[in-house]
Amino acid sequence: METRRGGRVAVSTGACFLPNPDTLTLHNVRRLGGGPTRLLFAHGFGCDQTIWRLVAPLLARDHEVILFDHVGAGDATAPYDARRHGRLDGYAEDVLGICQALGPEQLVYVGHSVSASIGVLAAAKAPAHFAKLVLLNPSPRYIDDGDYVGGFSAEDIEALLGLLQADQDGWAAAMAPAVAGNPDRPELAEEMAGRFCRMDPAVAVGFARTTFTSDNRADLARVPTRTLVLQCRDDSIAPPSVGAFVSAQLPDAVLVTLEVSGHCPHLSAPEETVAAIRSFLADPGQPCLI
Repeated sequence: METRRGGRVAVSTGACFLPNPDTLTLHNVRRLGGGPTRLLFAHGFGCDQTIWRLVAPLLARDHEVILFDHVGAGDATAPYDARRHGRLDGYAEDVLGICQALGPEQLVYVGHSVSASIGVLAAAKAPAHFAKLVLLNPSPRYIDDGDYVGGFSAEDIEALLGLLQADQDGWAAAMAPAVAGNPDRPELAEEMAGRFCRMDPAVAVGFARTTFTSDNRADLARVPTRTLVLQCRDDSIAPPSVGAFVSAQLPDAVLVTLEVSGHCPHLSAPEETVAAIRSFLADPGQPCLI
């Protein structure tokens, strides 16, 4: 599957969200495996559903795995609405539309990075859809604010957004090593840079600004769903202190810290990621591991 620049994403300027009977097609929804538990995987910024290729088949051995692409990603043909998708609530509405189209059965939502915040918003708005949440390397706010350390200053973020707008390939080359971590495994950074370069330019800058300037800290307390916060020991994009903050603010959360580095454990440490998810699904009383 390959994302190509230009000519693929329809852009809308309307602000009204209407459920679409073709939602599953528009978001390129794919199903793997089968079992009593359904897992809905939501990829992070600059990626598509293929980023789950190392963990999805393992979990599909005894669960139903459902994959989809956000607007502007992968093979999604859903229209990008600059106004609605200017807030993460618009992406949360997309997720809820997918949940509605899949049927009334509850599912476990697995969201990486910005999709962790998207899942938080969706679960706060319509908790009946979700049996559990799994948040991989979440960050409700990337910008430092007083005692809260998000990992970036406001000036850092504006500089990154300016570079993305001026030179998408240059931004990808600069950002990929930080996202991938693991400097001893350069193939991970190369893969992330390639993914970032394939982002649809009609969406990339808008989604980046929405991702990196949103503040969803107050929304965490609104989520009643039991949640696994899965954090990497060393992550320059969402530091461990952010994972601890998210876990503390959620009403019913478990924090598990993987002894790995980088922002994408499903890419760099798939077996450890799968083991943590399996443990959480099997044991609702799992203790906090830091």
